[in-house]
Amino acid sequence: MSRALLVIDVQNEYFTGALPITHPAGHLEQILTAMDTAAAKQVPVVVIQHAFTDPAKPFFQKGMPGWELHPEVAKRPRDLLLEKSLPGSFTGTELEDWLRERNIDTVTIAGYMTHMCCDTTAREAVHRGFTVEFLSDATGTLPLSNSAGEVTAEELQRSILCAQQMLLSEVLDVETWKGRL
Repeated sequence: MSRALLVIDVQNEYFTGALPITHPAGHLEQILTAMDTAAAKQVPVVVIQHAFTDPAKPFFQKGMPGWELHPEVAKRPRDLLLEKSLPGSFTGTELEDWLRERNIDTVTIAGYMTHMCCDTTAREAVHRGFTVEFLSDATGTLPLSNSAGEVTAEELQRSILCAQQMLLSEVLDVETWKGRL
């Protein structure tokens, strides 16, 4: 098994902007632990950064403070930095080619938001034949309320992790993942 850690959208918008991640507790620390462990074990790290191309969108505008990577992620080593404009990290990026050129068959998902970009990226990876590990404590989400209903961050995190574990990803915590490397 050859894996890469995908660190998805760990940007300031989720800390100081309009979309504060609230669950699970310690999500950023676990992401950083995964990054540090991957670097120490020579597991490639791909950092993915979301940017909206539509200037009418209220967040993730390139060059704005919310678009910037979280400083702790920005200062850590990475093998590739990708920019995306849709929820999936494979769509419109070089990610699949980069992984295949390195004979990587497994991707480990960390970052934000569990229910959007992490979930979409994991599903895209499965559709492309990759094995997926989804880090339960190194992904995070927030409560949602819209015309479809309302859900707490805890409920949303749990439901996405349960769905991922069903025929898509192996859901595991960072400590268990570290033991595999």
